[in-house]
Amino acid sequence: MTFNETYFRRYDETDDGEFYQSPRLVVHIDEPAIAATTALFREKLPKDGAILDLMSSWRSHLPTDVTYERVAGLGMNAVELKKNPQLTDYTVQNLNQNPILPYADGEFGGCVVTVSVQYLTNPVAVFREVARVLKPGAPFITVFSNRMFPTKAVAVWQALDDAGHAQLVETYYQETGLFTDIHTEDRSPNRRQSDPLFATIGFSRGTLS
Repeated sequence: MTFNETYFRRYDETDDGEFYQSPRLVVHIDEPAIAATTALFREKLPKDGAILDLMSSWRSHLPTDVTYERVAGLGMNAVELKKNPQLTDYTVQNLNQNPILPYADGEFGGCVVTVSVQYLTNPVAVFREVARVLKPGAPFITVFSNRMFPTKAVAVWQALDDAGHAQLVETYYQETGLFTDIHTEDRSPNRRQSDPLFATIGFSRGTLS
């Protein structure tokens, strides 16, 4: 699939670093959706593995009673990342300027992106990098809802509904050629009383030579 460059335009094309300069110590989904996210991570992530929390913030929503080997965070705001009690280490990096992840091949046993995929302007490049830094067979989980900062979410995301979002994110995985068993799960706790919640999951093949 060829993406039209207009798909990834945003209302606010100023430097993302300016937008994220001030810490936002708030959650972006409600408590039932957070609980559903935590339950998903408990189910899908290796409990003794090294986890990459990509596009991270001050909360990772990982289960607090699981001790992971490592939880590395990569995000846009140092204050937010420093306040995250589950991170063992963190990196400040703008993936829209530089999609190359500062990690070695096969360094992680799992990766999550939580309610942030709508802000990526070059998602396939980022997903390709995720496959590289994951061990073969490791899960990559992209969690999304209908919340967003509308000035920074890409145009294609804003034009789609929940089903369209799922198809779009699955396409990001497929375009890399580096993931298997790509599918989306509806993890919404209660559609009438809380935020909808979906997770697209794929398993890394490792980097193809």
